[in-house]
Amino acid sequence: MALGLCGAAVTAALAVPSAQAAAGGHGDAARGWTLTGTGTDARFRGLAAVGRDAAWVAGSGGTVLRTDDGGRHWLDVSPAAADGLEFRDIEAFDRRRAVALAIGEGEASRVFRTEDAGRTWAESFRNDDSRAFYDCLTFFDSRHGLAMSDPVDGRFRILSTSDGGRSWRVLPDAGMPAAQPGEAGFAASGQCLVSAGRGDVWLATGGAATARVLHSRDRGLNWTETAAGIPAGDPARGVFGVAFRDRTHGIAVGGDYRADQASPDAASVTGDGGRSWHRATTPPPAYRSGVAWLPHSRRSALAVGPTGTDVTRDGGRTWRTVDTGSYDTVDCAADGGCWASGEKGRVARLH
Repeated sequence: MALGLCGAAVTAALAVPSAQAAAGGHGDAARGWTLTGTGTDARFRGLAAVGRDAAWVAGSGGTVLRTDDGGRHWLDVSPAAADGLEFRDIEAFDRRRAVALAIGEGEASRVFRTEDAGRTWAESFRNDDSRAFYDCLTFFDSRHGLAMSDPVDGRFRILSTSDGGRSWRVLPDAGMPAAQPGEAGFAASGQCLVSAGRGDVWLATGGAATARVLHSRDRGLNWTETAAGIPAGDPARGVFGVAFRDRTHGIAVGGDYRADQASPDAASVTGDGGRSWHRATTPPPAYRSGVAWLPHSRRSALAVGPTGTDVTRDGGRTWRTVDTGSYDTVDCAADGGCWASGEKGRVARLH
């Protein structure tokens, strides 16, 4: 019961204005989120929630920040060698250890790792293939992780690490289904590649005739593919983010990222590990790029995008908008701490 109440408390926080917001502080004008002052206008598409008080964000201009006091202060811990790069994903093991991914063609795609809370960083991977473009990272534990690139020679490319991101190798692609013409991942929220348990991982796609979610049970060696039920057929459409609360139950969000285009059917759910996906009966009203299950909840999750935040309390079948602030990604920690980040330096904590 205590674990269930944790999720219920988080959803309740989205139902009433935060005290800080009501007082005219850094709070959003609507519900739940309390904006924090980052002191930068970088766009943070990479986010790692460590806890209620601790989080990392990574974004444009090679910017990486972290907080240990709930966002009251943010420390700029940007890698000196990353100036001008575009960070789109960051995975944190704790307050001291994190791995960040910079995206782009050729050598712009790089991985950096820190073990001392960002005081120093080591570049552990630099892409030397001009055809590759890396989008997202995920870790199964503090040692084993994967990164994914858009298709090379007709198949998505997967990097693997078994030492916490200190070194990487390209996995063989014999078990990877052929990519569709124009298919790619969206480096929009750090959620186009996610994992659950010891070996399950899901890869979200768009840009082609069909938006798909690919699933591997063996840490990226062999994959199956399933249509995600989210509209595609255009380079701007598809699945932008996925989240799994366990090996079976998942949510996919996306749509069309262009502000002047409608995004019906912008969310899907699975209850069988991704073997089948079913469109939400009441989806979010617009494009959403990030999604996260609320801690210790079997039915509640958040979805975010440039036009707002939505909450579901029935496992992703129906959604309700609870905030109109702009965010690109959302992440929650095991202790109940939830964070969101996005454009113009926006980082918020669920109050």
